[in-house]
Amino acid sequence: MKLVRCIIFSFLMVTICASYTSSLHKYYISNTQIEYVKAEKSIQIISRVFIDDLEKVLTERYEKTITINDVSGNENDAYLKDYLNTKLQFKINNKERTLNFVGKEISGNLIKCYLEINKVKHLKSIEVSNQILFDLFAEQQNITKLNINNTTKSYLLSKQNSKAKLGFN
Repeated sequence: MKLVRCIIFSFLMVTICASYTSSLHKYYISNTQIEYVKAEKSIQIISRVFIDDLEKVLTERYEKTITINDVSGNENDAYLKDYLNTKLQFKINNKERTLNFVGKEISGNLIKCYLEINKVKHLKSIEVSNQILFDLFAEQQNITKLNINNTTKSYLLSKQNSKAKLGFN
């Protein structure tokens, strides 16, 4: 119950912070939604991150100024894809799987990254490692919500506990 309250509070904080146009904030939170779409045999992921934090981590990681904008297919998208594949990792049925970057959308000071894992015929277990921005902020928290096989589970992941796992019969 305490975890649910914490997750709800964290989500509200992300929403409130996103409504302000200030580029500075004191909360370090991302939100990742993961859903298994059985009919399409895919796992669809939407990850929401503050743009300024993401630009800062990409700039430090790749040692060049990275600016995120609405333009698709530019050089900076390659850095974004690489970073997400490194920091957001999945094991499906105990096998590591690679993310496909579908696209991005900017809304205020947040970026939504759309990702997908294809060819998932049967889902017996899923393990998610969400380390987005942990290399930049020690206090970073990543809300990770899974909606799999009619089971919804939310996790508040931190640098000390960055993995979530669900198993199914």
